[in-house]
Amino acid sequence: MTLEMALVFLILVVTMILFVSDTLRVDVVAILVMVTLPWLGLVEPEEAFSGLASNAVVAVIAVMILGYGVDRSGAINRLVQPIIAAARSNETRLIALVTVTAGLISAFMQNIGVAALFLPAMLRISKSTGTPASRLLMPMGFAVILGGNISMVGSTPLLILNDLLRQGGHPPFGLFSVTPVGIALLAAGIIYFLAFGNRLFPSGGERTQNPISMQLKLIERWHLPTTIYHCAIPAKSPLIGRTRGDVQLRAKYRLNLLALAEGDDVLYAPWRHTPFAAGQRLALLGNRNDLNRFVNDYSLMYREDMQPFEELETAGHAGFAELVIPVRAPLIGKTLREIATRKTYGVEPIMLLSGEREERENFSDEPLQAGTALIVHGRWERIRTMADNMNFVLITPVEAAEAALKPKPVVALICFAGAILLTLFGFPIALGLLTGALAMILLRIVPINEAYRAVDWRTVFLLAGLIPLGIAMDHTGAARYAAIRMIDILEGHPIFILFVVGILATLLSLVISNVAATILMVPLAMVMADLTGMNPQSLALLVAICASNSFLIPTHQVNALLISPGGYKNGDFIRAGSVMTIIYLVISILFIYISYR
Repeated sequence: MTLEMALVFLILVVTMILFVSDTLRVDVVAILVMVTLPWLGLVEPEEAFSGLASNAVVAVIAVMILGYGVDRSGAINRLVQPIIAAARSNETRLIALVTVTAGLISAFMQNIGVAALFLPAMLRISKSTGTPASRLLMPMGFAVILGGNISMVGSTPLLILNDLLRQGGHPPFGLFSVTPVGIALLAAGIIYFLAFGNRLFPSGGERTQNPISMQLKLIERWHLPTTIYHCAIPAKSPLIGRTRGDVQLRAKYRLNLLALAEGDDVLYAPWRHTPFAAGQRLALLGNRNDLNRFVNDYSLMYREDMQPFEELETAGHAGFAELVIPVRAPLIGKTLREIATRKTYGVEPIMLLSGEREERENFSDEPLQAGTALIVHGRWERIRTMADNMNFVLITPVEAAEAALKPKPVVALICFAGAILLTLFGFPIALGLLTGALAMILLRIVPINEAYRAVDWRTVFLLAGLIPLGIAMDHTGAARYAAIRMIDILEGHPIFILFVVGILATLLSLVISNVAATILMVPLAMVMADLTGMNPQSLALLVAICASNSFLIPTHQVNALLISPGGYKNGDFIRAGSVMTIIYLVISILFIYISYR
């Protein structure tokens, strides 16, 4: 082993430790790798930064914009609604239709985007039919992951595979080269869901016999206050000149300030630094005893509005909504105070839900995590705008806001289909997809500012930063050295080598990202193929497919998104995902063995 090989293995080990320990964000780790490699002389500077201009990175950016545009246009919602109507309340039919649809859509959209798109619809179905959400979300999430293997743009490991093949001097795969195994995996998954779902998926309790409206469901589920109190600030009130922060409106009085009116102007969810003035009218949400203390302390006049929120929602176009923070959201680690929720989004935070913990008073300074849910109150258009970025997934239907979007579903689908057709006509995948994304921007389906927000830059830099590590493993001979050592141990039939490579890729994807597992394993797999006389493309494709075999524990982005809304525990994924993992491995390995021997 040379010094250069030892340095590459050292960087590899440190990188994996940082990924597993979560000491640093994954994109920071990748950038650290990208900068360290040229300083140690393991790659040239141009090679270290080549990932930023790679076809895989460009394709990932384009797919994210395309997926966001299709979602924003309302095209997917129009597709989902007839399916929901056709399924009605039959659970088996519902699971079959939803998993087929979600799986097929995920063939051309990033997995997490499809899951985020279907999550609100599935929760709406759960509440309207009485079917527990836990029985719907897991099969939908598994189908999304499985369907990502139907085309070479459906999952990030497959997107990056062609770049890794080119670096190794091998021809890339076509857009639908992986389709047979993808369809087989999705079909096997659906059969598995339908045959054994009753025994494997958590029941989540009894079916609801009398479904009720979303607003009443939220109110009953989280015991939310339902009475608005309208207070007026008289000329001599000691509240004048002070702010909600000064009087500790939530911490001391447990009241939420929904709106502040002055004349004909109404300000929803006023910022904490907005000063109170004589003549202003306040709309407060809380209970009578807390309100009485506030009114007495500041000499206010008030009346209560006994209308239930279900009626106020129609009259005032406002109400409660539940949002979930997805995996890799840019605001993870920040607090509501830091992002200035009221000033930035114009909504009033009511509750924070983290796991089984509920916070109603002092949560403004609590760091937000993936899977954390927020209950907010505000105008529907502001709530919908809040969800039109990478930070929140809206799981409460907001029909009023949907109509204001003026969607262009047909144009969005034409742009999307045109991008796919360009790749089928032989143009590079990245060029075809980016052309479709640009068309959406020029046709104003996606405003340019939202296009930037639609891109998960953490994933982009994760890809760009780890690509040079694969180059270093190849150039220094580290991949060949490791492959020789493994072959010495694994002497035997090619099917045995396929199983070992598939299992290694699966296990790595569970503890580090599927992108990192692909970049680290593909160079190793191609050298192993050369040394054993196997097809290098076959082993590389097996790695990229098995890097998405993430069902055992909720480390995959899709599974992590569904934990909180579905009320799942790790044991639920182990029980349902263990058999799915074995089925996935067997089908993938048999396909590779038969097709690419």
